[in-house]
Amino acid sequence: MGKKSTIVKLLLFASSLVMPLIACEGGNMSHATVSLATIKNVPDSAWRKLDEKKIYFGHQSVGQNIIEGLELIKKDNPQIKIKIVAISDASGLSGPMFAHSNLGENEDPESKMQAFSAFMEKGIGNSADIAFFKFCYVDITAKSDVEKIFSEYKNAMTNLKKKYPRMVFIHTTVPLTVSQTTLKTLVKRVLGKQDNNIKRNRLNEMLRQEYAGKEPLFDIAKVESTYPDGSRSSFEKGVATYYSLVPEYTDDGGHLNERGQRAVAQELLTLLAQLVQE
Repeated sequence: MGKKSTIVKLLLFASSLVMPLIACEGGNMSHATVSLATIKNVPDSAWRKLDEKKIYFGHQSVGQNIIEGLELIKKDNPQIKIKIVAISDASGLSGPMFAHSNLGENEDPESKMQAFSAFMEKGIGNSADIAFFKFCYVDITAKSDVEKIFSEYKNAMTNLKKKYPRMVFIHTTVPLTVSQTTLKTLVKRVLGKQDNNIKRNRLNEMLRQEYAGKEPLFDIAKVESTYPDGSRSSFEKGVATYYSLVPEYTDDGGHLNERGQRAVAQELLTLLAQLVQE
């Protein structure tokens, strides 16, 4: 009983330290609002052009959530007729369509870069008009060397752009999760364990600094962390602010529910429509 009593006392003491932090963890912080893209302003001519393109998207589970969001938006907007097809290999991209497939292994970002490059080399690089892939939130954790991952990603994409100069490659930011706000996870943070979103934010900032305004960027993390009113879901560590997934966009803390699917898919469709008009 003595040992259990000591543990309880330590937990209670830890809670007294971390409870004041809850107000600034994962909440709707008072930062500048963000205006997200909307398909309402996209002309029908852009959707017709998009329907003529060959597009490839490599992903895992959150990517499948985005595909589900595309289907939801298509259902509500008959002017969007893009054909969405799941393929198992590069030969599946046989005509105008939005082709997609599972890519690489979760928790192994290098495997996704290698698999994407392999898909390009097996035919998609010479046939598709637009191609992209995304990492999953499980690929980037507090232990990840994001500088190394970014360097490898940049090198891989530079090589692909040289090899397939006609291709439009889209870069993507890493999806986020709901910020750690429970007593259990806050105690872990007091003990020095870091919210995985911190490393995801760092990698995303490197991606934005490298590509935003220069090459197409599908900023998944920006959409995931933005409420419908434009405010952001964020938390602070020291003097830094980090963004996290809006809780209303998920049912399990990481994957997107219908609300989140629609928000992210709309951003993607608007980006694609913009690209085909340029």
